[in-house]
Amino acid sequence: MAATKPDRLPGKHRRPPERQATYGEVIAIPEFRALWLGQGMSLLGDQLAQVALAVLVYNRTQSPLATAAVYALTYLPPIIGGPLLAGLADRFPRRRVMLLCDLIRAGLVAIMAVPGVPFPVLCVLVFLVVLLSAPFSAARAALLPEILEGDRYVVGSAIQNMTNQAVQMLGFAAGGAVIAGLGPYRALALDCATFLASGLILLAGVRRRPAPTRSEGNLPSMWTMTRAGARLVFGDRRLRTLVLFAWLCGFYVLPEGLAVPYAVELKDARIPVPVISGLLMAAMPTGTVLGAFLFSRFVTPSGRLRAMGWMSMLTCAPLILCAMRPPLEVVLILWVLSGVGGAYQLAANAAFVQCVPSTQRGQAFGLVQSGLLAAQGVGILIGGALAQELGPEPVVALAGGAGLTVAAVLAMAWTESRSEIIAKVRAA
Repeated sequence: MAATKPDRLPGKHRRPPERQATYGEVIAIPEFRALWLGQGMSLLGDQLAQVALAVLVYNRTQSPLATAAVYALTYLPPIIGGPLLAGLADRFPRRRVMLLCDLIRAGLVAIMAVPGVPFPVLCVLVFLVVLLSAPFSAARAALLPEILEGDRYVVGSAIQNMTNQAVQMLGFAAGGAVIAGLGPYRALALDCATFLASGLILLAGVRRRPAPTRSEGNLPSMWTMTRAGARLVFGDRRLRTLVLFAWLCGFYVLPEGLAVPYAVELKDARIPVPVISGLLMAAMPTGTVLGAFLFSRFVTPSGRLRAMGWMSMLTCAPLILCAMRPPLEVVLILWVLSGVGGAYQLAANAAFVQCVPSTQRGQAFGLVQSGLLAAQGVGILIGGALAQELGPEPVVALAGGAGLTVAAVLAMAWTESRSEIIAKVRAA
């Protein structure tokens, strides 16, 4: 009979299992629940408004470029204002920054909901509303690691990510039918109400904290803080790689901006174009919800960091098959699969938190978020211009091929620099 192997060799010890937080213990934290609920309500109103604008513009112009341009308008403002305004989250108390942003955005959207407001004015108001999302998102992202520590942060991020994607899925899938019943102005009024509700929830559920930046003299200028944040983020090889992982979404989010013209190409007499558009817009968020749940629930903290490169490639690879012009059912499967791969952002976010000092998290997160939105907006705008000449299916396939190439390069760079971060995660 063959000798059995001992459980462990003499002089060696097994590494203790990595602790994984549970959804229940994270949801039990009252401050997290306040951030979670407020963000979800606000996002639902925004999705209804986006669907209304996309369908309205395409019906008026029949132009993929015009439709993509208006959709891109919700991403482009942070290119200029985001990096500067995000520093407010390190300069002033983060709860106060979030409350003021909610109140101002509610006022701007209330003006948009007045019937008869000229279309160019609506575009300017949309620009300002999205511009204010930069300091709000930076403050929320910087506040979350103070509320959740260790693997709780990853699980909390997964819960927020799944909720956000589920809200997007609901808003996009049902958006066409809701807009048909409510009309665009009532949808905007609903968006205003969600901002007010978010502010009230934050006021009641998140406790006051002092400003993270302390100084005996004058506070540093916004420009000084912006330069310091840029040096921090782009002066470190690990952070540069993680930032580029985040900005990779500029490739795989492009199909959402072309959903309406893509739906026209897939036109089915049994299904109205707005319904097909909503299904296409909902496909990737559906996949991201599934991927985030599986990735956070069944993969260890260090395993997420190791799988990040492969998952990033999964976000882009399925889109290449759109070049074959498959039917609606296959397109939905491919886009859902792409969304599953997007769960790698959870690992990238957790690694980023490990490398950034608490006092600079607002500026650092703001820079990343601004670049992320800018990458999405520019990608959609370029995709719309190309779709005008080539059609939406080849453009989606081209975006998938280009994104897969970039993801492969980033995956190789990440393999060389992930060891130190994995050690920190294991020790947490």
